[in-house]
This record gives sequence, C-alpha cells and structure tokens, in this order.
Amino acid sequence: MQRRDFFRLSLSACAVVLGSNVFGSTREPLDNQRVIDVAFPQKRPLITYSDRPPLLETPMEFFKDAITPNDAFFVRWHMPRIPVHKYIDTYRLSIHGAVKKHTYLSLDELKSEFEQVEITAVMQCGGNSRSAFVPTTSGIQWGNGAMGCAKFKGVRLKDVLDRVGLDKDARWVGLNGDDKAAFHKTENFKRELALSEINENVIIAYEMNGEELPFLNGYPIRLIVPGMYSDSWVKMLSNISVTKEYQELFYMDKAYRIADNECECEEPDNLAKKTKPITTMNIKSVIAYPKNGSSIKVDANIVAKGVAFDSGNGIKEVLISVDDGKNWAKAELGDELSLFAFREFKFAFRAKSRGVLTIMAKAINNLGEEQPKASAIKWNRGGYKYNGIDTISLEVV
Repeated sequence: MQRRDFFRLSLSACAVVLGSNVFGSTREPLDNQRVIDVAFPQKRPLITYSDRPPLLETPMEFFKDAITPNDAFFVRWHMPRIPVHKYIDTYRLSIHGAVKKHTYLSLDELKSEFEQVEITAVMQCGGNSRSAFVPTTSGIQWGNGAMGCAKFKGVRLKDVLDRVGLDKDARWVGLNGDDKAAFHKTENFKRELALSEINENVIIAYEMNGEELPFLNGYPIRLIVPGMYSDSWVKMLSNISVTKEYQELFYMDKAYRIADNECECEEPDNLAKKTKPITTMNIKSVIAYPKNGSSIKVDANIVAKGVAFDSGNGIKEVLISVDDGKNWAKAELGDELSLFAFREFKFAFRAKSRGVLTIMAKAINNLGEEQPKASAIKWNRGGYKYNGIDTISLEVV
C-alpha cells in the first residue's frame, strides 16, 4: 500500500469514529502485491490471499497475451472444504427436479454422447479490482488480476437439459459443486440461472486451453457462462436442480448484489435499500507492460501492451494517452479470438523528456460504450464491477 493510500484510508476510518458523513470514492487498484515463493498444485507462484479456501491472483505480466496460461490462472473458492482428489470412475453429474427423469451423467458420457463445442471467454470475479474502492469494502482486496481468458471445451448445458427433458413449467436451473462450508449452518455455494439465460454459449467444460481443467479451477467439470461475472461459473459441478419457482439462496439474494439504481452506487453511511444481482461484465482494459512504477530510458522505443474485453459485444478500439489524458491515439489491436475473449492491444511510443510519465488505456466496444474515468466510478458496498480507465506511471531516466 502506498503512503498516500494509507492516510486516505485512515482518514475515512476516523470519520466513521467521529460520526461525520463518509463519502465513498475510488482510486487505482493496488498492483504491488507480492508473489509468494510457494506454488499450489498445477500452479506457478501467484499472488496469494488465502490457502483455505485457495484465493490466488494472476500477476499483471500475464495480461500481455489474449490467452492466460492454466498455471497462472486466478483461483477463487468460497468454501474452505474443497475435495483434494476425484475418482473419475465414480464421478457423476446429477440432473433432477422439474425434469422427465432424474439423470446421472459420467464424464465419459458427457464427452461421447453430446456434441463437443469450444469457446474462448474471459472469466472475471465480480470483485476484481476491489482494492480501488475507498473506504475498503467487504471481500478480497483484489488488484486487477482476478481474471483470465481461456479456450474452454465441453458440451452445451442446453443440450444436457434437452436430453433429460424439462417439465412444461420449468423456469429456473440451480447449480452447485462439491465445495462445502466449514459449519453446518453456513449455506453452501449455489447459483441459479433463469432458463432464458441459458443460450448456445453456456457450456459444461472439461478442458481448458487444450488440457484437463486444473484441479483448483474446477476439475473435472465447471460451468462456463461467457459475458457474465464468474460467480455463476460453478466449479466442480456436481448437481443441477431444475425448478418451477425461484429458490431463495444466500449467494443470489444476499451476496453478489449491487445497488439497483442508474449509477449502481451508494454511500457508506447511506446504503441502497434496493439491490440487484451482478450479471454481465463491464467494458474494461488493463496495461500489462511496462510495469507500473518501472523505469524507462528517455527517447527509447517502448511498446505498451495489454488486453481489453467486455460482455460479448466486442472491442472496437483501445485508445492510449501518454500525457495523462490530454491527448489520445488508437492502439493496434490483435486478432479477435471471440467476442467474449481478451483482445490484445499494443502501442509504440518514445518518451521525449525525463520525469514521471503517465500512460492511460481506454477501451471502446462495438456499441460505443467507453471505459469511464476512475473518478467517475461510484462506491458500492461489495466493491463490484470496477472498470476505470487503467493508469500507470513510469519514471523516465
């Protein structure tokens, strides 16, 4: 944490103690978290917030490329009790409820009895960049690395539901995996999707970047919901329950919700009474190179690199400023792997004078939506959906 951020947080805390009004704000997300020396199974050393449950963040250097390596992909579990092994011969996906027949499917049956499909998509925690919010909100204080992009292979959830047959008045699909709460009174992690949300792109995946899913990323199967935040991408999927009525659940009705107003915002001492679930992702871009706070030589040829994405409308352009937002120029875009994938960008420049140089990246999608300035993003209690224009500072020597 930088010194100015410490005092800013401290002042906010003092305001609470003294009883004065507290106003929420945002800053640049933290990006100086340390990569630990110990690696989890199938992972390289990553930024680590917890080992039980595993909470691992991808360092910024991996966002120069559209595809995030499996061993660098972020990890987010909710429950501390996760399986440490799986017996594939006995593993079954249970589909029940408002269906014609309660059905169990093995991994082999998923692979052999359904059409296999692939999609490249961004997975992003709804609280990615949460450390930008001041005062500090609840939840893991992620930097920008609680996200990644991979090519997933599996079968359409729609095809599986068609196979078992749904009752005429079926409306909702509940999904949960094999992680368990530590205390019996704690509700296990479960999500619901309306049948209308399940399109051709929603798949049950068993491969990630041409390999089996890493254990910590949901092996043997997980749900993939392109364009939506990853709270709905259920890991170690084991149970699908089809219902006629919406089922009240903690992780639908209490957690992963945001103020239901135009700005999706509130104040720390005046929380919104009406909230809604977070669903589709905002447009966003990040600069992965040069590293924030690093030094470059005056008049050297530098190529800034990063990625941009949105909820599936597609990235039209990325604009770069090398003078603290006074002027903007188009970056060169890489190939569009899919509308749901990271889009690489790069921008060549030369620093003409010594001192501090500020670089900013702003993505624009095919609908004309732009990343907002960080100062335009208002506070919310969960620290969700931050997508401010990414800004880095370099020392020109």
